[in-house]
Amino acid sequence: MAEQTASTDAPRATENRSTTPASETFRTYISGGWADRPASGASERPVAARAAERRAAISRLYPGVRVIVPAGPAKQRSNDTDYPYRAHSAFAHLTGWGSDTVAGSVLVLEPTGSGHDATLYFREAAGRDSDEFYANPEIGEFWTGRRPSLDEVAVDLGLPTAGLDGLEAVLTGLEAEASVETLVVREADGALTDRLDAGRLLAGTLDDVDTARDAELARDLSELRLVKDGFEIAELRRAVDATHRGFDDIIADLPAIVAHPRGERLVEGTFNRRARAEGNTVGYDTIAASGPHACILHWTRNDGPVVPGNLVLIDAGVELDSYYTADITRTLPVSGQFTDVQRRVYEAVREAADAAFAIVRPGIRFKEVHAAAMQVIAAKTAEWGFLPVSAEESLAPDAGYHRRYMVHGTSHHLGLDVHDCGQARREFYADGLVEAGMVFTIEPGLYFQPDDLTVTEEYRGIGVRIEDNILVTLDGAENLSAGIPRTADEVEGWMRAG
Repeated sequence: MAEQTASTDAPRATENRSTTPASETFRTYISGGWADRPASGASERPVAARAAERRAAISRLYPGVRVIVPAGPAKQRSNDTDYPYRAHSAFAHLTGWGSDTVAGSVLVLEPTGSGHDATLYFREAAGRDSDEFYANPEIGEFWTGRRPSLDEVAVDLGLPTAGLDGLEAVLTGLEAEASVETLVVREADGALTDRLDAGRLLAGTLDDVDTARDAELARDLSELRLVKDGFEIAELRRAVDATHRGFDDIIADLPAIVAHPRGERLVEGTFNRRARAEGNTVGYDTIAASGPHACILHWTRNDGPVVPGNLVLIDAGVELDSYYTADITRTLPVSGQFTDVQRRVYEAVREAADAAFAIVRPGIRFKEVHAAAMQVIAAKTAEWGFLPVSAEESLAPDAGYHRRYMVHGTSHHLGLDVHDCGQARREFYADGLVEAGMVFTIEPGLYFQPDDLTVTEEYRGIGVRIEDNILVTLDGAENLSAGIPRTADEVEGWMRAG
């Protein structure tokens, strides 16, 4: 990694090791002799009209209220290195800006007589007459690449833009203006939120920092994403297709994976390569859980071997540049063929998934999907002699013995976040009515811990999950990931072909 240098506008630059030339001769020489930048030829991206509709929906909910939605700053990983940047999902949803978002950008909806005027504030490209472009390792284009101009982004997103100095004027104005209520997505940018809280206190709009109204905004932004539009559904289809290819890659690489002492890491790396090739990155940390690791629901350490005779549970999803992500799980027999017990467990999980999918249609309660899967899980674990009561007794609200072997839920909404719409109210989520256009997972599993004495020895250490991405249609549902082999026979055929 190149040695960083210091700049007064880069607080994390390490001044004591700076070697940037400081002579006026150098400054003069480096600021000239550059070709004119060609016209960008930017045109409005397809999502821009959808994003405008989403902003209008929020405007209707908050008449007369200033709404501030930050993309968020870069997040420090260690010393002067950052994690790969990702904008806040609410910001991406309301602007249409995805993986090319400029860190630190802020969307402001300023109330007008009949609605809101939207402005996107961001750090625009620096001129070559500034030392930023060569001397600032955090934002200089010699270091991080060229930033777009205000005009380019305005055309691209169909949204008025302004430089960050304009945002400073907005924030300063809050201290002198008590008449306009201001709300912010609090979690997106801690420093900006603190600044706004201080401004609102000084303006007299708060006696204390009351976060209740900000929480309402976060809730409404989350609920706005419960039903996907046509653009979002198309992106989710693309993400699922790319994820399918990532699973194909893993099967093709299986000999090398098995040969490596940390084969789970190779599973992760193979899939992540596909995610970077076809999208932005992975939508969440890939779970590559072989053998008893498959019984650890969020196993992301991925440092174990992948051993023939075991199963490997792979929970992974490609996130596109638009930030829409798939979330798929398949459980594969490493040797290419299930044992009798592995097949028995696998097909029980598939039966639970199929039972849940069979009831999906507009008008049911979301929690009914989980209940349908649990009926199968209870029946199978009772049939195998693992429950101290009958399946019917275990399904009683005050029982739940079968949940020992599947403690997680069956479904969650999917979209910009892998667990999308997480701040929606329960009456719109778990207890809510299913609507056409919703996209969620169905992902039952069975996990028999290696030291679980309630199950017979042949089951111990087996973990199976099957997860699909489901689109609710006008009269039923579509399994977006149905093309990825699901049955035990299909999986074995997939392994042979790979």
